[in-house]
Amino acid sequence: MTKENQKPTHRDVVPSVINFLSDEMFDGDYKEQPMYLQEIFELLMHTEFGDDILLRQKMLSCLRTSRNLAETLAPFSDNQIHKACASLKINQ
Repeated sequence: MTKENQKPTHRDVVPSVINFLSDEMFDGDYKEQPMYLQEIFELLMHTEFGDDILLRQKMLSCLRTSRNLAETLAPFSDNQIHKACASLKINQ
């Protein structure tokens, strides 16, 4: 059976999150992402497309998630996060 045909289990979640954080950490300054998203969303809300309640709810949800991630990782340095992810990273 190929890996694509296997059903993921709850034990697959943590390694996937670790891999995501490890990969994402080096793709821009993730701690600044909430501020970037807020700026983008504020500009978008002043357009015709931004006048949609469902879109606004999705934007707020994305912003909340981004803020929560940044707040969770804020006490740690980039180096600490990198070392933690590298020590736990599982190649998929």
